[in-house]
Amino acid sequence: MPQSLARLLVHLVFSTENREPLITDAVRDSLHAYMAAILRNLGCAPVLINSVEDHVHILFDLARTRSVSEAVEEVKKSSSKWMKTQGSEFAGFAWQAGYGAFSVSESNLPIVHDYIVGQRAHHRKSSFCEEFQVFLQRHGIPDYSRLGEQMSLLERLRC
Repeated sequence: MPQSLARLLVHLVFSTENREPLITDAVRDSLHAYMAAILRNLGCAPVLINSVEDHVHILFDLARTRSVSEAVEEVKKSSSKWMKTQGSEFAGFAWQAGYGAFSVSESNLPIVHDYIVGQRAHHRKSSFCEEFQVFLQRHGIPDYSRLGEQMSLLERLRC
């Protein structure tokens, strides 16, 4: 019997619209659980989800039958709808357009896991934009503004 196997670990990062600090302690754990359920429904295995007030980190094993963009779209769309049901202060909740998705090798899994767990401590020292810029550099994603593009990726993310 033929089989198709895949182990594609993805570190996904995206922020609230305009990086509004709306991921409060009151909803954080429930939001993470809801996002994990969405991933499981897509056939993806959530490994770890953590967030600070203005952005979320999701480490998951992408199902071999799903694309990254499909998984991201469903997580963002469904979790945004869910957030809007959590009280009047979340009525206008939205995620920022776009995201960062980075591959994670099995050998780097413990490092990425610890990094995601330590988000609160990490963000006492650096902002979301500083963090995202480091991700781009580590993963070899150039600043396209130096290549003649109208706007760099960081500018498009309002960093």
